[in-house]
Amino acid sequence: MKICMKTSTLRAALAFACALPLASWAQAPAWPARPITLVVGSAPGGSNDVFARAVGKKLSEVLGQPVVVDNKPAGGGVIANGFVAKAPPDGYSLVVLSSTFTTGAAIRNNLQYDAIKSFKPVAMLGKGPLLVTVPSDSPYKTIGDLVAAAKANPGKLNYGTSGAGSINHFATELFASGAGIKMTHVPYKGMGPATTDLLAGQIQVLVASAPSILAQVKGGRARALAVTSAVRSPVAPDLPSLEQSGYKGSASELWWGVLAPAGTPQPVVDRLNTEINKIILSPDMKEFFLKEGAEPAAMKPAEFEAFIAAEIERWKQVAKAADIKPE
Repeated sequence: MKICMKTSTLRAALAFACALPLASWAQAPAWPARPITLVVGSAPGGSNDVFARAVGKKLSEVLGQPVVVDNKPAGGGVIANGFVAKAPPDGYSLVVLSSTFTTGAAIRNNLQYDAIKSFKPVAMLGKGPLLVTVPSDSPYKTIGDLVAAAKANPGKLNYGTSGAGSINHFATELFASGAGIKMTHVPYKGMGPATTDLLAGQIQVLVASAPSILAQVKGGRARALAVTSAVRSPVAPDLPSLEQSGYKGSASELWWGVLAPAGTPQPVVDRLNTEINKIILSPDMKEFFLKEGAEPAAMKPAEFEAFIAAEIERWKQVAKAADIKPE
């Protein structure tokens, strides 16, 4: 039995079949049609959480849907990242994270996700320098004093971090490499105990984010010698940068951003990017970010994606040179 179909009929059938996905998309509820969740891999009060709540509040007003912050502090952010990586790619589950996402990916091969393939970068929120700090009664008044002492006494100065593989661990080793010095690493379980020991003089150096240490510096309980950004920062305008002080290749910054699961529709990503960029560049949010030790840093999704990939590769090289391994 032969089945015959006129060319015109066949074309009509094919056109109808091709139109079905478009029709389904057109009939789907407009995004967003329900609450959006911002997952944060740290406890309430940390910088990731603070920025997530501030941006989330504004985003809710713009999109007309609740934006809820869900804290999942276990695993140094890995649990939160893995949760979003496995979430439906529909624009309703996002993760707010920071530089530790890239430093962790540079040294760990047992993550629950692929830092590049499992996510779709949405928007960077902000950037901020880390501060090179010493106790308030330290004999080191300038960054030059600190470097001179470290060169005269290789390995005798102790520097603290929030843990092996943390952004401040990487930033300190980058500084040490640029300055040609050797210091001894003392890892802590978080910035809280590391800061406590700096103030008590138990460690001699702490490279910490502005949100973690700036209040102690302003209160006279610690002394800041330099910022790690490439140039002076409005976060601490009186401090020289490491690069400007002559320690080439030392520049590093803490950053915060938003990622979605891989496969999230591009129109949703673009809409989020547009709205978030408008929010962070508004005058009131610029002021808020500065008080929290950062500057807004608007990027398109493709720019942010390239930035993350480059950061991971850069930190891999630093880890290899400094023999940085996960705990």
